[in-house]
Amino acid sequence: MLAGKRILLIIGGGIAAYKSLLLIRLLKAEGVHVTPVLTAGGAEFVTPLSVSALAGEKVYQALFDLTDEAEMGHIQLSRVADLIVVAPATADLLAKMAGGRAEDLASTLLLATDTRVLAAPAMNVRMWQHPATQRNLAQLRADGVLFVGPDEGDMACGEYGPGRLAEPPAILEAIRAALVRGPLVGKHVLVTSGPTHEPIDPVRYIANRSSGAQGTAVAAALRDLGAKVTFVTGPASVPPPEGVAVVRVETAAEMRAAVEAALPADVAVMAAAVADWRVANAGAQKIKKDGSGRLPVLEFAENPDILAWISKASQRPALVVGFAAETEKVVDHATAKRLRKGCDWIVANDVSPATGIMGGSENAVTVIDAEGAETWPRMAKDAVARRLAARIADAVNRVETKG
Repeated sequence: MLAGKRILLIIGGGIAAYKSLLLIRLLKAEGVHVTPVLTAGGAEFVTPLSVSALAGEKVYQALFDLTDEAEMGHIQLSRVADLIVVAPATADLLAKMAGGRAEDLASTLLLATDTRVLAAPAMNVRMWQHPATQRNLAQLRADGVLFVGPDEGDMACGEYGPGRLAEPPAILEAIRAALVRGPLVGKHVLVTSGPTHEPIDPVRYIANRSSGAQGTAVAAALRDLGAKVTFVTGPASVPPPEGVAVVRVETAAEMRAAVEAALPADVAVMAAAVADWRVANAGAQKIKKDGSGRLPVLEFAENPDILAWISKASQRPALVVGFAAETEKVVDHATAKRLRKGCDWIVANDVSPATGIMGGSENAVTVIDAEGAETWPRMAKDAVARRLAARIADAVNRVETKG
């Protein structure tokens, strides 16, 4: 799918620059023409000779190289590519991009281009979390720059946290998503995510431990395949993805109404951890202790079953995918849930405390459909999302082909 595409690869200065060499190998294996640009900082970590040998192309480094200006000026160089990839994108490079500075060849190319840009950030965790970097990221996203990563993990400096360069295979997938016309272009996908908060009184509520990370990752992966995504989210602890229509709700009743308002849709992915019950006698004012030692009596009522409703709705999506968070007999309970709810697939996982999955960065799921159960290895939630999105796209296109 990438054969014949042209990538302008800008290699920033950082210890993660060595991964750019593997990225070049992966791109060349896909038949991609890679034109490398090596910053002065990047050249401290990888040599022009190694980059050139892998890319099979001359490495561009200097802005004012008269020979290069005669053969291919920097304006032309910035515009002949199908995509510009910055990997690693250091804090300094991101700052230059956000500020529109043109101080060297790399920043000049980025300012002079109208080609899409994909950045793979890599930096110390404190630099990544600094307000200035976050402001720059917000500006670049608003400018239409695409991002992949960073990952979370051990740093070369000895610290731990977000800031690691995304692994080359993940960058390759992001490049593929940016360049190839997605298989879900023209499709509307509805995704629910996060917990719901069911009020006890104006200051207290019942909720669960869902972070919304898996649903957010699914929405982003479907977006990257070209889908128009409506993202209905409860009060999650992770921000919603860029490039989707976000509908924020609090309670299960509000989520049910938002889901109905979002129809019709081609696919529905119900990843939200909706509370099963609400407090029927929620207090209009804060419930206070009266010194008697008597506890307030909370009366519970069942919340609307959103998955069961959409599976039987008159505007039912062609594919309905539910999620099942279980703590025991995961496959048995999820299989029964799929039949009871009437959805097409159930994505089941074990969220017992020992797994660390609820609220964690990884997931281990079993996808259950009418043909049986398919267990996937434990992996990052982003990887689960990409694999699920690809499975959804395949199913949607298979149905259309048969039709």
